Formats: sequence, structure tokens, C-alpha cells
Amino acid sequence: MKLLDDNTHAIDLLTTPLHLGLGSRARQVDGFAFDPAVVREYAEAVAEDGAEGRIVVVIDEEGPGDHWERHPAGDEVIVCLSGTVSVVREAGERTEQVVLRQGEATVNPAGVWHAVDAAGPARLLTITPGLGTEHRRR
Repeated sequence: MKLLDDNTHAIDLLTTPLHLGLGSRARQVDGFAFDPAVVREYAEAVAEDGAEGRIVVVIDEEGPGDHWERHPAGDEVIVCLSGTVSVVREAGERTEQVVLRQGEATVNPAGVWHAVDAAGPARLLTITPGLGTEHRRR
């Protein structure tokens, strides 16, 4: 995994996320994967951006999500590019759900556990604070 400053060509956000950092700096995250070791390496590489850093990635989803996550450092934006998804949030003893269709977005507030369930194939764009992100099995 390495951060690249060359942003002069098309970037496939399905395979190469962007990191948005301090000073409105955008860098490609070459070799990124949702693997614990790579995520740790990414976190170390962008640590100087602290709570202001964000990763922008496009994700294909299908079916119910298998984990909960939360982002203590800040809000996360989820944009539905195609398909339909339900963003489920834990709100104390109850859960709430927001249904997104193509072109719609929602904000997961900082520190709130959430999961995404797709009704068939769906594609999402996420803008996520990486600092301190937590996951747990659903």
C-alpha cells in the first residue's frame, strides 16, 4: 500500500480509493484492501491528517451486511450510485433504517453503529473517516 500524488489520469474508485487529507490534498491509495494489515498500514501512512482524513471508495454490495461499524472521529457519507440499500443504525435499544435509492445519500453520525443491507446488487460511494473506525460481527 502506498499513497500516490499523481492524480492526472482516471482513477477507478472500485480498485483505488482516494485519501482526502489536510489542506484539501487528495492522494490515490495504491494497493488498498479491506484487510486488517493493509488498513493498519493505511492508517499509519495518513496519521498526520488525524480526524480530518477521509477515504473515498466505491463498493459493490449484495445482500445483507455481515458486520457493524462506527467511526468515532467523524461523520460518514454514503451515496447510493445504483440499486437499493438500507442503512441500519443502532439508536440505543432500537434500530432505525434509511432506504437509499440511486442518487440518494445519508450521513452516519460519528460514533453510531451502522450496517448496510443491499436489496440485490448495489453500488455505493462512501466518504469515511478512517481514524479509530471499529467493526464487529453482525
